[in-house]
Amino acid sequence: MGWLEGEVALITGGGSGLGLALVERFLDEGAHVGVLQRSQSKVDALNKRFGDKIVTVAGDVANFADNVRAVNATVERFGKLDCFIGNAGIWDHYADIVHMSGEQLDKAFDEIMGINTKSLILGAKAALDALIDSNGSIIFTLSNSALYSAGGGPIYTASKHAGVGVMKELAYELAPKVRVNAVAPSGMNVNIKGAASLGQENLGLLDARDPEKIARGMPLNFLPEPEDMTGSYVLLASRQNNRPLTGVLINAECGLGIRGLRQPRAGFFDE
Repeated sequence: MGWLEGEVALITGGGSGLGLALVERFLDEGAHVGVLQRSQSKVDALNKRFGDKIVTVAGDVANFADNVRAVNATVERFGKLDCFIGNAGIWDHYADIVHMSGEQLDKAFDEIMGINTKSLILGAKAALDALIDSNGSIIFTLSNSALYSAGGGPIYTASKHAGVGVMKELAYELAPKVRVNAVAPSGMNVNIKGAASLGQENLGLLDARDPEKIARGMPLNFLPEPEDMTGSYVLLASRQNNRPLTGVLINAECGLGIRGLRQPRAGFFDE
């Protein structure tokens, strides 16, 4: 039996990348899964791949009514909701304040903060009654940009820093009924798309960056696959293993925080 046998999770952005890896892992751990996904083609692909093992809703995570539809569909299919995972997000390809116009900043702020931050609050609110009934949990996907600079531009960095505040405040407000935690992954082998307001909707992270260079920039010296990140979510969702944890951020960033001013040498001794 898996750690999540019989549990029910709703995952936003579950159609690709880390979200898809979470769908697969939670199913493997014995959970039932609902997905809120903006792209109808990705919804169709999920249904074709997983059939009645999951329930899918096409909708916008930054729209409260769509979040409610996803929660209701999941509860109607599986009878309850144990875990809400606010995972959907977009990047900004390092769009910086110097090179963006004022108009671009204005539009990009609304789009990026809506998808990356407002969606966490709206999703949590939509799922709240069901999670109180189940004494369940909430998990947010953040980023190394929730802790450090240089992982994106000012708006993306702000959206992820804000996610830490949302997590901590909801952990405070929802205790003792609902545990609220987050995972902050490093860069991954995931082609996360950029902001439509900046003309980046079809440009993925890996389209613009060298995966080997990303790997070399991390002390652990590898570029994680999305599957490498899923264990932290299983831990946080597990009732058996996570009864005492709330308000916790798992910083799954391949050692970026201990990098310092020089590259670490451990494991690279001269022969």
